[in-house]
Amino acid sequence: MSRTYDLVHRTTYTYPQEVTDSYGRTVMTPRDLPGQTVLTSHVEVDPAPADTAVQHDYFGNRTTFYAVTQPHTTLVVTARSTIEITRGRPDAGALPQVAWDDAAEAVATGSAAAAFSSDVLVQVREMVLPSTHVTFVDEVRAWAEPSFVPGRPLAHVLVDLCHRIRHELTYRTGSTTVHTTQRQLLAQGAGVCQDFAHLMIAALRLHGVPARYVSGYIETLPPPGREKLRGADASHAWVSVWVPGAGWVDADPTNDQLVDDRYVVLGWGRDYHDVPPLRGVIFTEGRGSKLSVQVDLVPAGSPAFE
Repeated sequence: MSRTYDLVHRTTYTYPQEVTDSYGRTVMTPRDLPGQTVLTSHVEVDPAPADTAVQHDYFGNRTTFYAVTQPHTTLVVTARSTIEITRGRPDAGALPQVAWDDAAEAVATGSAAAAFSSDVLVQVREMVLPSTHVTFVDEVRAWAEPSFVPGRPLAHVLVDLCHRIRHELTYRTGSTTVHTTQRQLLAQGAGVCQDFAHLMIAALRLHGVPARYVSGYIETLPPPGREKLRGADASHAWVSVWVPGAGWVDADPTNDQLVDDRYVVLGWGRDYHDVPPLRGVIFTEGRGSKLSVQVDLVPAGSPAFE
């Protein structure tokens, strides 16, 4: 069974004064992966850029660079894609029941090299290190400790961490920023998906288990009897964990579940810093700007959102 989605992600910047030049980098094109095939995809920039380039970054994410060199007061970046998803949700009980501490030892000692080439082992090992938005602090270690019972299967640890984050913390839009730390999140008890992903990643890495940050989307449904509002979807974030014998397994602590065919993967990295959908610089005498983001992820063939 498969699902095919149409995806539109539109970001609009409105500036109080004229901007002479805008230079940006986007990570807004989904990845081709086992279980996920990108049928069509393109990124549009308005005003039309003087130059664009498409590259793959260190992690293999597809990035689009643009240079707008004509004066403007509004910049619109729109990514459109059609994606086929054939992955199903894995059963945690069917995953290899390797203990989390054995998995950590395999990475630390290099015994995991039998399953990976040397370059892939390097990529796995770097996902146990602290990074810009994932820090190793005592508060995270203390919070995570009950989940890491010695000898407990790593698959069970994933399920437990997701469940605890979902039920011990509150999802509250606007309660954090991209700079919120795990210490601050635990102190205030509320955050959003990227905060929950960073916390789970920190907990796993602190115990030597490789974990990476995944940026993407999840299909959302309106309340019964209501139409889905245009632009009502949003970017989402979750965690991918290396499980010996299974490879990378994706888990969503915000929704307390393993990832299934309702998810679309944009890219991954060590944390949010590696895969923001859009970043760049502008040249202007003005200060401040207004940002508007609209995301639509709908079954292919649904009425188009233009």
